[in-house]
Amino acid sequence: MAVHQMKSLRYRSIFISDVHLGFRGCRADFLLDFLRNTECEYLYLVGDIIDVWEMKNRMFWPQEHNNVVRTILGKAKHDSKVIYIPGNHDEMFREYVGMEFGNVSVQQDAIHVTADGKRLLVLHGDEFDSVMQVSKWLAKLGSRVYDWLLYCNRWVNVFRRKLGFPYWSLAAYLKHKAKSAVQFIGDYEEAVAKETLKRGADGVVCGHIHHAEIAMRGGVLYCNDGDWVESCTALIERHDGTLEILNWAEHIAARDARKPAATGRKHAAVPA
Repeated sequence: MAVHQMKSLRYRSIFISDVHLGFRGCRADFLLDFLRNTECEYLYLVGDIIDVWEMKNRMFWPQEHNNVVRTILGKAKHDSKVIYIPGNHDEMFREYVGMEFGNVSVQQDAIHVTADGKRLLVLHGDEFDSVMQVSKWLAKLGSRVYDWLLYCNRWVNVFRRKLGFPYWSLAAYLKHKAKSAVQFIGDYEEAVAKETLKRGADGVVCGHIHHAEIAMRGGVLYCNDGDWVESCTALIERHDGTLEILNWAEHIAARDARKPAATGRKHAAVPA
């Protein structure tokens, strides 16, 4: 994917999770474009940045995935405070909580104070997944099914691109149509909200379930920053403390649509 040069979008804070570097379904191309076209004071990596589960089954680490890591380290060195909160797919890095590597601080969870004074608990959220807590092997089986859906999604988008349509997630569509998945998301959000209240925070930022959302849940502000295999979303904080979900796939599609036709070249919204 060619990098589009544009004026950098500047935010106070950026929260991303569920990147799954090392997994073929990772949209490292979209994430690289996002990281190279945004600036922030605080960058939170909210778990499952590297998919160690997947890499134990098969080794996959293309140059784009390496470039993501290098770009994050570059931000940590020059202009951003980077906080890494490991998730369940990269839980091995929880052994290094309290340490710092390349200006990246590894933490179990964190409290982020927004520009307008809201105290946000930041955590990955796998501890509130009942399937993860009851049976890790069942969670891994579910992960394999999900991986298969993402593989199918890749080919769906190959044909959509040929027809001139933008990126679309088959896995997200099926997940949101399934009643059991909707119930799971609701239960998860409720559990996270209860823990946030216990800790005395005003809100929470989490990931894990690959479902980007900002909503009031149980009296607290619930924010899920989504993922970079389905929706390609990030949670951003503007300099006045306003929080928003930024969908980068939609951003790319809109940006490409604004390009002048005089160039004589068609820019695909999603690369092969």
